[in-house]
Amino acid sequence: MTTRTGKVIVNQTVSADGYSAGLNQTEERPFGDDGGDGWGGRLHAWMFDAGEENRAEVDQIDAASAVIMGRNMFGPVRGEWDRQWNGWWGDNPPFHVPVFVLTHHAREPQPMEGGTTYHFVTDGIESALAQARAAAGDGDISIHGGATTINQYLAAGLVDELRLHIVPLTLGTGVRLFEGVPPLNLEQVTSRAATSVVHVTYRVLPGSGVTPSQ
Repeated sequence: MTTRTGKVIVNQTVSADGYSAGLNQTEERPFGDDGGDGWGGRLHAWMFDAGEENRAEVDQIDAASAVIMGRNMFGPVRGEWDRQWNGWWGDNPPFHVPVFVLTHHAREPQPMEGGTTYHFVTDGIESALAQARAAAGDGDISIHGGATTINQYLAAGLVDELRLHIVPLTLGTGVRLFEGVPPLNLEQVTSRAATSVVHVTYRVLPGSGVTPSQ
């Protein structure tokens, strides 16, 4: 039997009350009303504004051998692919690995510069994970979000490690991590406080998040 060495890792930035995006998300402000300006808003300012202070955490995110994301994270296009949208990140996205986008609408793979290819998966989260594992080999798989996608993987018991980047603000409403997820048993692995964010890594213990059979 071959032992799989790569982990399924969630990487998610959240507010102190657990929201990954505010209300009123638009193409100009994909994370909605979070009290900040620009593409990443206040929630994701830690990735861009603190120089090298958070470099280790950004490098960890970039080290994945395959990435999974939901369609809402990929872009603002809803329904059929009636617009040639290739993600928020330009012609050379930062992933440089295969990216598996969950969607209900089929689309041919989209190769980009720098080694990123978007694959559009229409048959669910387990299929996306199986394809990501095949692409990653022994490497780690990162579930980038959004929260709705992450919650599905947590509820199915398919996550090994949860890396949260907690920003000191509350949103009160929006898209919330852990919404509808059964209780999780977590083991804290690391924590580090930076100027504008706290980085916490949890190991998801066996049996967590699996909805009991009816």
